[in-house]
Amino acid sequence: MEEFHVRVARPGDAARIARLDVDTWRATYAGILTNSFLVALSAPRRELGWATVIEREPRDVRVATDAQGTVIGFGSCGRSRDRAEFAGEVFTLYIGQDWQNLGIGRQLLLSLFERLVDQGCGSAIIWVLRDNPNRYFYQRLGGQEVRRKKFPVGGSQVEATGYAWRDLPRFLETTARAKDTPET
Repeated sequence: MEEFHVRVARPGDAARIARLDVDTWRATYAGILTNSFLVALSAPRRELGWATVIEREPRDVRVATDAQGTVIGFGSCGRSRDRAEFAGEVFTLYIGQDWQNLGIGRQLLLSLFERLVDQGCGSAIIWVLRDNPNRYFYQRLGGQEVRRKKFPVGGSQVEATGYAWRDLPRFLETTARAKDTPET
């Protein structure tokens, strides 16, 4: 199994996060979003955005790095944007194509959940484009489909599904306990 490490983002990570952001959008949403939208994605523009987010609150952005320290995945979280039913929200979670299905997404998500609990968020939601082939990842990790809504993306409305965890502290405790239980 490949070695990786999850840590809080640093300002110097913004460029690699932005490149990975653009690459994963292009790979994941090819055939789902318009080619013109995907081609127009700009790593330099996204780098400015990520640098601002990291500067504002670096603990809200987590990165996974390989053995050489290269960013291979990232995620971000914070207080829920709609603040209605769920206190926290995972805004992004992306893993490089060559690094998927190795447990990196799971570790990043758990790290983001820990951050949300530290901020006093006992529940969380993540919005996933309904046609994203990776959306079942959230169901496998206990996310319950709770809502659907349309998001404006690239000049059109795209349906998204909200997956939620209503009790993050309990989820983290149960997950930690399962990890510490020896297999028989």
